[in-house]
Amino acid sequence: MSSTEARRSIATVCLSGTLEDKLTAAARAGFDGVEIFENDLVASSWPAKEIGEHCAELGLSIDLYQPFRDFEAVPPDVLARNLRRAELKFDVMAALGADTMLVCSSVSPDAVDDDDLAAEQLHLLADRAAARGIRIAYEALAWGRFVNTYEHSWRIVRRAAHPALGLCLDSFHILSRGSDPAAIRTIPGEKLFFLQLADAPRLQMDVLQWSRHHRLFPGQGAFDLTAFTGHVLAAGYRGPLSLEVFNDVFRQADPAPAAVDAMRSLLVLQESLGGTDLPPAPALAGPAFVELAVDDTAEPELAKALHGLGFAETGHHRSKPVRLWQQGDARILLNGSAPAGGASVGAVAVESADPAGSARRAQRLLAPILPRGHRADEADLSAIAAPDGTSVFFCRTAGESWLGDFTVTSAPGPSAGVTGIDHLALTQPFDHFDEAALFYRAVLGLAPEPVTEFAAPFGLVRSRTVADPSGRVRVALESALLRRGDWAPGVREPQRITLSTVDALASARRMRELGAPLLEIPANYYDDLDARLAPPLLPELREQSVLYDRDEHGELLHFCTVVLGGRVFFEVVQRVGGYAGDGAVNAPVRMAAQRRARAA
Repeated sequence: MSSTEARRSIATVCLSGTLEDKLTAAARAGFDGVEIFENDLVASSWPAKEIGEHCAELGLSIDLYQPFRDFEAVPPDVLARNLRRAELKFDVMAALGADTMLVCSSVSPDAVDDDDLAAEQLHLLADRAAARGIRIAYEALAWGRFVNTYEHSWRIVRRAAHPALGLCLDSFHILSRGSDPAAIRTIPGEKLFFLQLADAPRLQMDVLQWSRHHRLFPGQGAFDLTAFTGHVLAAGYRGPLSLEVFNDVFRQADPAPAAVDAMRSLLVLQESLGGTDLPPAPALAGPAFVELAVDDTAEPELAKALHGLGFAETGHHRSKPVRLWQQGDARILLNGSAPAGGASVGAVAVESADPAGSARRAQRLLAPILPRGHRADEADLSAIAAPDGTSVFFCRTAGESWLGDFTVTSAPGPSAGVTGIDHLALTQPFDHFDEAALFYRAVLGLAPEPVTEFAAPFGLVRSRTVADPSGRVRVALESALLRRGDWAPGVREPQRITLSTVDALASARRMRELGAPLLEIPANYYDDLDARLAPPLLPELREQSVLYDRDEHGELLHFCTVVLGGRVFFEVVQRVGGYAGDGAVNAPVRMAAQRRARAA
């Protein structure tokens, strides 16, 4: 079976809400089936039979009932109680219409380290299950008392030798322990009863806590789930690809978008296995424009700042209150139709080799397609919504250009050295940080870089950049791990538009002459910079308040404006050599300086 033919399932534990909420969200996201988590059923007011009927109405199969804990390798009196418990759960499964039960390896203090006894008692359980038309999928918990690897669980299942007893393989339990999944290929496919998939960041912590709080959907963490799933399919697994993710954020988030995020992760995983008919992500060639939504107060402030940065207002939209500002290949639109609220990044447009193809891929990956009114003589740009509400446009500036929608008002003025848009930095609500990274990876084909964290003046900030292979389309996603208190002047989810230049010092000098509201950096920073890196241009950097960083690939010179419109600021960067980062080491200095400017 290829991954294309595999059914897609999700455990109800992945989603927030009541069991009814979870089932509805899973069905609407397009899942074929669900795993019923026992706690969800116990808390539901619906009888098991009614839940089964409701799943059927929604088009969902019940692929697994889970978990059944602490069964095997126990004394006779405990075994008797466990068998009674199992028979009662078989009754529940019969009412649900479920035919496979997950049995976790024991963590009970009653259990003993005896594989023969474990196999014997699992054989007995499987015998009783088979009489009811039920299969037992035995899973090695990563923290199991005696059985905590899939190799060990397979030895016991093989020794038990019952057709109704097989394995459940869980990517987290296997990969979190550093086990080599390649040997899965040696297990007969008919003994692989179920597959549970979860990603996770690489953390050094107790594996139980890691599992309970930090699992992620495929593609959001550091595990190689493509290779892992490939081994399972190569062994002949024929069941669904199912998600089982324990995560504090998902347990509180709206289940509808969380289920969509989950489905998107499975579609991208299947694509990585060569097993979907998803349209490929067309090549991208950089940002076409960034649109700022501005109110009546913010628009003149942003216009003045853009003039100071060397931009010229070159056009007015023919039918919308949108003004085009341009310098080099950098284009900023000011959309004056925003309600009161200052300024914010409302949209970003990317140059696509096939804008219609980019939109088709986005739609297949469940990205909301945005309706967009336009006149018959205006460009019909495809637009989708990112998780934070930012509109993403696909377009081509060459040929049939959206620029034709603007009436030319003036030619570009004297330049301050800006050549284009380097990248965009969007602060995400903490609950949507991983979802946003997956969205840009899946829909636009951008590759995620490692997550970094830095200590900002008001808390810890997490950052992750996603970029296309050429590095011409880059989005830096940032999030505060905890919400800031109210005592400091607040910036609601700040947004940064980073512009490129070939000479940061010359651009800074020219922009100061033009009156740009550039940020002043304190002398302490340059004293420390002299001690750490001693850049040859230190006096010029100090004079122009230009920040500096260096790594093994090259150098970065960069400077910023103050925060404009309550939320947005501009950065200008010069990359020397192969430096591809964002100067995160300087972010706390920049943030403190912006705080001083706001307070002043």
